[in-house]
Amino acid sequence: MSLKLQHDGGITRLLIDRAEKRNAFTLAMWQAVPDLLAEAAARPECRLLIVQAREAGRAFCAGADIGEMLDNVGDASWRAANQAAINAAQYALTRFPLPSIAFVEGDAIGGGCGLTLACDMRVATTAARFGITPAKLGLVYPLHDVKLLTDLVGPGQARRLLFTASLITADEALRIGLVEQVAHTPDCLVEPILANSRQSTRALKSFVRRVLDGQVAEDEETRAIFAAAFASQDFAEGADAFMTRRPPHFEG
Repeated sequence: MSLKLQHDGGITRLLIDRAEKRNAFTLAMWQAVPDLLAEAAARPECRLLIVQAREAGRAFCAGADIGEMLDNVGDASWRAANQAAINAAQYALTRFPLPSIAFVEGDAIGGGCGLTLACDMRVATTAARFGITPAKLGLVYPLHDVKLLTDLVGPGQARRLLFTASLITADEALRIGLVEQVAHTPDCLVEPILANSRQSTRALKSFVRRVLDGQVAEDEETRAIFAAAFASQDFAEGADAFMTRRPPHFEG
């Protein structure tokens, strides 16, 4: 299997490890994603997920394995399983409970670009390129991923990327809001996130997802989450650190 988790203190990395195929995803790889994410989320030390290629090179992920798709194009049950696996993987990544970053060092094409969309933030090196290319193959992008794209860059740029199926550079991706940073490392986002409260970032991520899913007003649950934070150990630590002018040390 060509996906693996790597743990480094508060950082968990989901590594794509199929460089010989430009990190293209097989059905088995899509099917593995939800369980790997559940394993990462269950790790008490985990503060942040980074999705990246194991080897820096030409590809972050070239998308779905077209060879496997062609081998199974006449198999309706395989096609259904593949569609379900892609949907489940993307849904699980989008709703991973802690902050997630896609670190893109090469091409992120088709389903590979979809993986970056499902993360909370994207950091790309200058060697990165992005493209959503189903229209070149007579295929269609999943509705869930089209929504992620449209939420991120707006409908006009989403249409441009989908209809033209063209590749764009990291700088262009930054300009239209497809990535948050162009840098040679994700540390520009990692270090400040790790310094903050896991409890807070987890709750804040859930609130952003509620807004993106259409919620526009407080409900009983969101009010309870807001109120409970004031009674937490993290708030006690953060407030004391603020008053004594020292960096906070969060345990939660």
